[in-house]
Amino acid sequence: VQVVESGGGLVQPGGSLRLSCAASGFSVRDYVMSWHRQPLGKERELVAVFSTSGGATDYADSVKGRFTISRDNAKNTVYLQMNNLKPEDTAVYSCNAKAYIREWRDYWGQGTQVTVSS
Repeated sequence: VQVVESGGGLVQPGGSLRLSCAASGFSVRDYVMSWHRQPLGKERELVAVFSTSGGATDYADSVKGRFTISRDNAKNTVYLQMNNLKPEDTAVYSCNAKAYIREWRDYWGQGTQVTVSS
């Protein structure tokens, strides 16, 4: 079982990035998939969630209207499209997969750094 994030980097304010979360060993359609971020020296926070129930999504207030979470079942990958990035979006972004399948299963990736700076 593995969750691998990619797509982070350095971007100027107002720019865009798309993060990818590639899963192996399980199917993303069976899990609640979410993106979290942790700025340096601060607590980790939930950014976006993609539910198993009809593909419902939810976002932190700070990113609503700017970030979009999506899922590609064929590629077994979840994405986070980030537009109009701000310096306060700078953080390590991590992907999480969670489901109850005979027991709780909770998988995290290693994270990818996003830095928004001019």
